[in-house]
Amino acid sequence: MHLDLLRPGAIYTVGLNYRVPGEPEGAGPDRPMIYGKAASSFTTDGATLSWDRTLTANVDAECELGVVIGRDAWRVDPADVFDHILGYTIVNDVSSRDAWLDGDQWLVGKSMPGFCPAGPRLVPVGELDPADLQLGCSINGDPIQDGRTSQMRFSVAAIVAFLSHHLALRPGDLIATGTPARLTSPPGPDRHLEPGDVVTCWIEGIGELTTRIA
Repeated sequence: MHLDLLRPGAIYTVGLNYRVPGEPEGAGPDRPMIYGKAASSFTTDGATLSWDRTLTANVDAECELGVVIGRDAWRVDPADVFDHILGYTIVNDVSSRDAWLDGDQWLVGKSMPGFCPAGPRLVPVGELDPADLQLGCSINGDPIQDGRTSQMRFSVAAIVAFLSHHLALRPGDLIATGTPARLTSPPGPDRHLEPGDVVTCWIEGIGELTTRIA
């Protein structure tokens, strides 16, 4: 199934959801850290992304496992979450790193037009186990992320259940479940997106999502 046949309703994102090597036991938030992206930021595989660089000069790509809701979910127990999921896809959670946005305006810094590439495939919920998938991101073929969903602090079931106890999830809603840390090897974590870049996000069992930067 191709995700470009769907338009998301709400888009929710989860922050600080991947453990980093060597961190102390119990580090990180004690519940999912939820924020969001405007639905108008959604775009599809193969899109060309450009933005006003006078508003934000430093923009990053982030590969995330995307969860698409298939049935209304309100106060759902973790054990029943998968009955409410349509399937899984790839999300590139494009984000500004400029201090005036990344510091206190996350919604604005993550919601410019085209800042949510997703797709191209939607893998049905029964065809993929999200517990331990390899995922990563590259710029022009150089890897910038390489992790596994088993590093997530909060599982897919925990995230969806938590959200559903605070707000009503609707069919078509998209949840980006967090992103692994940037690699320290070249091009390094300070390499931001530049004109001419080709960004590839990939997830085991789903495929690749490509975005070009203008």
